[in-house]
Amino acid sequence: MKQMILAFAVLLCTGCALTQPTDPYAPADNSPAAARFPASSAGLPEEPISLDQAVAIGLANNPEIAALKWDQTAAAARRDQAFAQRLPRLGAEGGFTHHSDEQRIAPVREPGTPSILTRDIASADLVLSVPLFTAGRLINQAKAADLLRAAAAQKFSSSRKTLVFNISSLFYNMLAQEQVIESMKFSEQTLAAHLNRMDAMVRAEKAAKVDRMRTEVRLADVRQQLVQEKTRLAVYRRTLANLLGIPDHAYMLQIQGDLELPEKLDMPTFEAAFAKAQKKRDDYQAERAALEAKAMQVDAARAGHWPMVSLLGTYGGRWAAGATSGTNDESDDEGRIGVAVEMPIFDGGQISAAIREQRAELTAAQKRLHAFELDIRLEIETALADIASFRERAAALEKSIAQARESLRIEQQKYELGRGTIVDVLDAQDALLDAETTYHQATAGLRTALARLKLATGEI
Repeated sequence: MKQMILAFAVLLCTGCALTQPTDPYAPADNSPAAARFPASSAGLPEEPISLDQAVAIGLANNPEIAALKWDQTAAAARRDQAFAQRLPRLGAEGGFTHHSDEQRIAPVREPGTPSILTRDIASADLVLSVPLFTAGRLINQAKAADLLRAAAAQKFSSSRKTLVFNISSLFYNMLAQEQVIESMKFSEQTLAAHLNRMDAMVRAEKAAKVDRMRTEVRLADVRQQLVQEKTRLAVYRRTLANLLGIPDHAYMLQIQGDLELPEKLDMPTFEAAFAKAQKKRDDYQAERAALEAKAMQVDAARAGHWPMVSLLGTYGGRWAAGATSGTNDESDDEGRIGVAVEMPIFDGGQISAAIREQRAELTAAQKRLHAFELDIRLEIETALADIASFRERAAALEKSIAQARESLRIEQQKYELGRGTIVDVLDAQDALLDAETTYHQATAGLRTALARLKLATGEI
């Protein structure tokens, strides 16, 4: 007897902890759904990539997108769990019981039937339970879980679109930054050539040494600005590599593309854009699905006040596990079936508190949906305003660049003829560089604003 109790205790304690706990840092993604880039530069594209290639790489390798995909899988598993609660359950139960007084192994079936008595009884049963009535609790839980699964899928799709926008925006900024660097290199070359001409003019006593010093200072300033712009481009490049899921910091990501503006833009009205966003934005549909799920969770909590009716059935055997008395078999089988009703009478206010919790979360979800609609309105209004602003700026700057180049040419000729000052030449050089820099930034801003409008309306 003591040995059986000891063995049972050892078995129970063994089940308190897993012998091989899950390592939280071990890779768990064994699915071949998406090919991932290695940690080294081997296998990475060596030639400059286009925007479409960057988007494809980002969608396949961005770690946050991969995490959201697993969140979607988890939501689908929770939906399956909620649905399984409505189905019949069949399980096995076993036990060992020690009584202070001797007990029959099985009930007496007929008067006068001999029986066997023992203090130690072992049992094993098959148990069947079927929910018959739960006041809609299980149904609402299953429907809510299904809506949350759909919401997770929509959030996953929305996050993919947001990633596409972030990659596009950064890509346009990098293209503009490359153009800015080219403009500064041109300015550097122009100033260096002008400095060489001034050396000859100083030797010929046609220019003052102070004019040469001013030009040299301006050339040094342009060169240090060029270093800053190259550093900014390197930061953009590393940021884009992170979005694309490229971990190799030694890898130099290169891009190719242009910032040509579309000749004609058909801009929607605010009302049309907002109506389109309500239909096509996945994150908006996800918020609506989450709100509907909250309403069903309220109904599931309300069902806690109602009785639960279940069909219960068991069949199994009983065995004498110790000393016996009487005359009969030391084992017997037993089966029963019936209906069980569980009615809450007093639970300390748990059900009422659960209902209040779900109602409060429902109200919060309603407020969040309203706030989300306001955010969508702001995003659309901002995108439309930015598009109009950047279009006008780019058109004006495109004309001013040609004028600035002509002005620089004239001031250089005037200075070489002795009719102008070096200050006028340097000012004209600054005006040309500023016009080109601002133009490239405006074109990138316009392309980004167009992408933001598509994101805001769900069309990206």
